[in-house]
Amino acid sequence: MYKTSMETIQRCLAGDKDALEILIQHIQRRIYNIAVRFLWEPMDAEDATQEILIRVITNLSSFRGDSTFETWVHRIAVNHLLNLKQRTLETLTYEEGREHIQRASEGAEYTEPDRGLLAEEVKISCTTSMLICLSRPLRMAYILGVIFELDGREAAYVLEVTPDTFRKRVSLARMQLRAFMEANCGLFNPDNPCRCTKKSATMWQLAA
Repeated sequence: MYKTSMETIQRCLAGDKDALEILIQHIQRRIYNIAVRFLWEPMDAEDATQEILIRVITNLSSFRGDSTFETWVHRIAVNHLLNLKQRTLETLTYEEGREHIQRASEGAEYTEPDRGLLAEEVKISCTTSMLICLSRPLRMAYILGVIFELDGREAAYVLEVTPDTFRKRVSLARMQLRAFMEANCGLFNPDNPCRCTKKSATMWQLAA
């Protein structure tokens, strides 16, 4: 993966607009991808991304190269997201998630030709939404360690915790998510009926 050089950063600090545009393009998508998995709502993630980019740009002169620039950006992004005011969505419990899945299983199955593609979208959306039921520390540790596969030492640095604490958080997040999915999702436990095609019908009706 491309790494931002100190030369690029110095050019940005010197007022080089082209260098600044390159830097923003390099980090913007990464910041958004972390934000949307942490906040779930795309509009909230877009707003947070812009706020984080402003923080990165205004604090650019403080980067000393103690880590890679990308790791430094991750730390700014994570601190910002963890300190956002808690939203109502984050009060969602696993019990409410279970009720949502049960209601979806009562509907008719979606049988159109694109049922497989839409069911896959539902699966991704459902799995991602379950992250919101995790506490913020566990959610962010899971996102960094499992989804983005950051090295344990780097993730611990970003979160400002010890590597051991980071590993424990990832382990606990995995355990909570697995317990929920195995109890409710046919993709994780064949004994559960798969509801993806039924939820697809609801998604299709909303989009029509």
